[in-house]
Amino acid sequence: MNNFIVTNEAIIRLIAFLAIITIMAIWETRKPIMTLSISKKQRWMNNFGLVALNVIILRILFPTAAVGAAIFATKHSWGLFNNITLSSWITVIISLIIMDMLIYFQHRIFHKIPILWRLHLVHHADLDYDLSTGLRFHPIEIILSMLIKFAIILLLGVPIIAVILFEIILSSLAIFNHSNISFPKKLDRILRWFVVTPDMHRVHHSVEIDETNSNYGFNLPWWDRLFNSYREQTRATNITIGLPEYRKPQQVYGIIQMLRLPFNRVS
Repeated sequence: MNNFIVTNEAIIRLIAFLAIITIMAIWETRKPIMTLSISKKQRWMNNFGLVALNVIILRILFPTAAVGAAIFATKHSWGLFNNITLSSWITVIISLIIMDMLIYFQHRIFHKIPILWRLHLVHHADLDYDLSTGLRFHPIEIILSMLIKFAIILLLGVPIIAVILFEIILSSLAIFNHSNISFPKKLDRILRWFVVTPDMHRVHHSVEIDETNSNYGFNLPWWDRLFNSYREQTRATNITIGLPEYRKPQQVYGIIQMLRLPFNRVS
């Protein structure tokens, strides 16, 4: 089974990616929670255009991506889990939890360090909030994130299957919790103890800076609660999405403009 997953990793990830996009796109169409202010066609062309560019850049720079780092670590017995004895599935579960915690801290760091925030603000500058927002990142941030992921995999000796699962879970939940969907409040209150929900993560995209600097989690919601960054809801009844300094569509849409955004002066 593991060999099948490793051999077909790219196609499995693509199928999972397309499936979650399709499901959430239908859900957004039928039961949106917010009325979007910008044309979805305009936003999706730009946001998914940036995704395509990032995929091309990553394939050129890192042809085997994170899975290649895991294969290398396994082959050369690098990292913690390649040098201790644990059952394979316990190792996978622990790896997934630790990687998620470290991605949480990476996210906080990208908010706290000014030069990294300049890159990350491309994600937050979207004036609306839907599934495409969860994929909107500057290529330099994507490259840095991949290098950080390599370091984590090599230091921990994360199993190959855990890396593949983590990549699928991370992209799927990023799409899910950025979706513009109406979600039952009672169900949300239960689910957000186990997974980051759209209602929980939407707070993180508020135009209010203290709300932006909360709810950093993508997958597991525990880290925000443990490390004092959890906020249940926004102060305002009707949330305003984006950043206060970037309120014009011409500032934040267009591939060239999005690539230049971290280096622009606010106008």
